[in-house]
Amino acid sequence: MSLAQAARLRSAAAMSVTTTETAPVITVRPSDPELEDGPPAVAHIVKVEPGEDAQAKVLEARINGTPLEALCGHVWVPSRDPRSLPLCQACKEVYDVYRMFNDGLRDRPSD
Repeated sequence: MSLAQAARLRSAAAMSVTTTETAPVITVRPSDPELEDGPPAVAHIVKVEPGEDAQAKVLEARINGTPLEALCGHVWVPSRDPRSLPLCQACKEVYDVYRMFNDGLRDRPSD
């Protein structure tokens, strides 16, 4: 390769500019058959860790669209006001058992 050819190759390489474009990140939530997708039939009691506030956890899940787990094991994304629905009997039974063993729990889950 001559000196002139090498110079042409360097100048051609310097002139070729590569551009990189980034595509926006689109998050698609997979459909989960265990998540409730129709109108809820009952209101569930949210499972919380000690020191967690159930109302704050529900509000955060409604804002972010993240699923919650009920005491009965039902998983759903909250989207409606549950006060007009009857309470899930399985959640109530689990809550009553917790209440028997823990004096610090309130009489009703909504308190």
